[in-house]
Amino acid sequence: MAGDQTGERQFGSMLRVWRNTRRLSQLDLALASDVSARHICFLETGRARPSRSMVIHLAEFLHVPHTDRNALLNAAGFAPAYRARTLDEEAMQPVEQAVTWMLERHAPFPAIVLDRHWNIVRANAPAAMMLSAAGIDAGADMLSLFGDPARLEALIENWQDVARHMVLRLRTEALHFGGDAVLSEAADRLETIIAGRDMPVDGTMPPFVPIRFRLGDGTLSLFSAISQFGSAEDIALADWKLELFFPANEDSRQMLTAMAGA
Repeated sequence: MAGDQTGERQFGSMLRVWRNTRRLSQLDLALASDVSARHICFLETGRARPSRSMVIHLAEFLHVPHTDRNALLNAAGFAPAYRARTLDEEAMQPVEQAVTWMLERHAPFPAIVLDRHWNIVRANAPAAMMLSAAGIDAGADMLSLFGDPARLEALIENWQDVARHMVLRLRTEALHFGGDAVLSEAADRLETIIAGRDMPVDGTMPPFVPIRFRLGDGTLSLFSAISQFGSAEDIALADWKLELFFPANEDSRQMLTAMAGA
């Protein structure tokens, strides 16, 4: 009995943390999830024990990542509901085919698949070629590059501008994952690197900030669009981001086309 009460309190504490992370009051969560505020209060204080379906129901409205949903289920005394599969498993074949199709169809422009912590899961041929030219391994941990500012400044012409946007992206993703320590630490490292350096603003801000890579004697200017799989219930799949890069000018388009034909 005491063990059950401990589990209920642990679940309640975790539920409160996620509710506060999403900046919701108990009433806000109650209205959004159609669960009474009184019951939310009892769950958080351990006075009520949630059902398995209630744990998943509240996690969905709090946008809790799937790994952390398993932690909530475990705290409430239930088995995990989500698992991480590899692309070679039969159930993942439609996904593997879709990923391959999107990567190949995006050529001659680069495209990569990143996991939660910015490890490169997959890359199309143009992306692999671009990464190789930049001295980056195809399966690299992109966050580790943030610890080498000299290398980044040598690789990216407008590194300071890009770094500021990267900090915002990392902070946003860390918050989505409930304060992910790996992403937060990467953002902290970047902030330390660019601290005290003013961002010049002349006139109207551009519609986007491209990444200008130094490649050989030329400059490859790219911007990207990020997409994710909808209705993903697999842990790994839910965390993947497909990043599609596009040329920011005609010279870059011609450079990518030439690289693809080489």
